[in-house]
Amino acid sequence: MLKHGKSYDEVYGAFAWEVPELYNIGVDICDKWAADQHRLALIYEGPDGTVERYTFADVQRLSNRLANALIAHGIERGDRIGILLGQCPETAISHVAVYKIGGIAIPLFTLFGVDALEYRLSNSGAKCVITDRANVHKVLEIRDALPNLQLVVVTDEEADGGTVTFQQLVGLGSDRFQPVRTRADDPALIIYTSGTTGPPKGALHAHRVVLGHLPGVEFPHNFFPQDGDLFWTPADWAWIGGLIDVLFPSWHHGVPVLAHRARKFDPEEAFHLIAKHGVRNAFMPPTALKLMRQVPDPRKRYGFVMRSIGSGGETLGEELLEWGREVMGVTINEFYGQTEVNLVVGNCAEVMQIRPGSMGRPVPGHVVDVIDESGQPLPPGTAGEVAIKRPDAVMFLEYWSNPRATEEKYIGDWCLTGDLAKKDEDGYLWFVGRKDDVITSAGYRIGPAEIEDCLLKHPAVSIAAAIGKPDKVRTEIVKAFIVLKPGIDPGPELQEEIKGFVKTRLAAHEFPREIEFVPELPMTATGKIMRKELRRLEEERLSELVT
Repeated sequence: MLKHGKSYDEVYGAFAWEVPELYNIGVDICDKWAADQHRLALIYEGPDGTVERYTFADVQRLSNRLANALIAHGIERGDRIGILLGQCPETAISHVAVYKIGGIAIPLFTLFGVDALEYRLSNSGAKCVITDRANVHKVLEIRDALPNLQLVVVTDEEADGGTVTFQQLVGLGSDRFQPVRTRADDPALIIYTSGTTGPPKGALHAHRVVLGHLPGVEFPHNFFPQDGDLFWTPADWAWIGGLIDVLFPSWHHGVPVLAHRARKFDPEEAFHLIAKHGVRNAFMPPTALKLMRQVPDPRKRYGFVMRSIGSGGETLGEELLEWGREVMGVTINEFYGQTEVNLVVGNCAEVMQIRPGSMGRPVPGHVVDVIDESGQPLPPGTAGEVAIKRPDAVMFLEYWSNPRATEEKYIGDWCLTGDLAKKDEDGYLWFVGRKDDVITSAGYRIGPAEIEDCLLKHPAVSIAAAIGKPDKVRTEIVKAFIVLKPGIDPGPELQEEIKGFVKTRLAAHEFPREIEFVPELPMTATGKIMRKELRRLEEERLSELVT
């Protein structure tokens, strides 16, 4: 556990990893707390507003039954089990059971279509899928294309042909189960990347990934946990940000978690949930915060008191940080990581100065730097690729069945992120952009993050994305896609006003020469702006003009 200190340097210098040889996620996040029959693990608010509460003893009992039932149905150590569920008790129980039997869990978004599911289940060779009635038809549709798939479990009361119900399994299994003795380095789960550079890759993580995540959760959440903490995130538990940034570290510390995820994020509902259940800690993706910022007088209306908010995935910028202090009553601590090596850079307002726009500094326990193409650390102020040095407790084992991609992920002992950043004299990292997001205009290399941050400061702008549009003279020009705040009318005058707003605040070569107002931006299921889709749209438009 991270020890509090007087300064960042003191906290970073005092940290030491404690990873035992034998370690099992299911035992750590559940069984070790189950002796206390009344210790609360989960508050679940369903879509209809009903509330269920589960103790760690409940989770142990149900996961033991499921573990026994899975083994009885032929699921063995090392088998891959897809978990196609949202934020609900069955998701958490399934994960705990899979780890106890030594299986490998595959978190899957319920928003995935049949093609996305078929690729992931086929690539991983999944032997079992646990899902619900709303999504089981997708699995059954592609079942003939999945020769390894032997068992489909449905969490609803009735099962269709070729499936069994979750209730049947946990109803028949014994309450007693002896978890498999797993090593900390044994494989535990496969989380598929978004596939920004080709087909999605399955990042295979070891059981130790939970221990590796702990400092990256404790640090930006102001030395989590503290008495009275209760965690919630609107991020789906199929995403590493919901599962291992919130659920697993909370349960490692015996802290209760709120589970609720609507089909569409509602900022008013978010404030209501926080106030109703006394949420003290939250991981909020930037998109969610931007939507919550539009709610008038939330503290007066809902009367919530929070202790920490962490955010990652996109740079927040000064506007959102100031809003967080004024409205949420906390300094929102940004952090950074990716599926393969998560939560390795961050901020902690209690021990360091928060510099708006910065990703923060390396989280205790991780060696992070900005390197050049030969793997050499770069001097402050020079843009390069963010890299993490191995060995590292949070680092993935490999890409599933993809040794070439695994090899290409490293230069020597540096694990490459594909993200460009600069480091200042004090060790703060400043995000420049993805390698493929960088805009090349008139000889300048421009990252979209700074432009988007500036755009958000304009009073008419709700959300914005900047891309490079092909240009014969400049190679590319900066084009901005903007979602306006409610009640704001788009038009040529506003376009020119926003262009001038950015030009006077950044630089003449960075302002968007084109602005397009749009009703929404394409986003991943995790709330990240899909700039590649905007670039593809522009390419299609140019192609149509040529033809």
